[in-house]
Amino acid sequence: MSKRDLKKYLTSLPKEELEEQMLALYEKFAEVKAYYNFVFNPREDKLEQEAKAKILNEYFPQRGKRPKLRRSVAQKFIKHFLTLGVDPFVIADVMLFTIEIAQKYSSKREMRYNSFYKSILNSYKQAIDYVIVNGIVSNYRERLAAIRDEALRQRWENREEFEYLFDKIG
Repeated sequence: MSKRDLKKYLTSLPKEELEEQMLALYEKFAEVKAYYNFVFNPREDKLEQEAKAKILNEYFPQRGKRPKLRRSVAQKFIKHFLTLGVDPFVIADVMLFTIEIAQKYSSKREMRYNSFYKSILNSYKQAIDYVIVNGIVSNYRERLAAIRDEALRQRWENREEFEYLFDKIG
């Protein structure tokens, strides 16, 4: 169904029927419920703190478990925030926090997996592209430089690529 057909269908419905369909969508689909909960009560700071706590737990678990080091946890939060339309500053902050925590972990424990370094580089590239697109580079230049510098300090195998990406923002 095209957007035009949907609009035509929705305008033909009586108000009561439209309300019933909206309530059914709200009850049936978690994404719809999350969206409306966010629209009517946008507590971005709470969402951000929850995301940061779970990301931190991936690298530094509270309960003596082994760290899982899953970048996908952060990616799910970022994707969810983008879907909801969360403030770009909050999204950029979560993106950079993820990289900073991963670097903090790798400074304490040497990583033997190339995939770890490649994954963090991908996150760095994504963060740089995001701040450029949203015009908020000046707000995050220092943190981006600190991440690059930390990759150099830890002598990461792909440290030159961090330098190259940072040069994109001038």
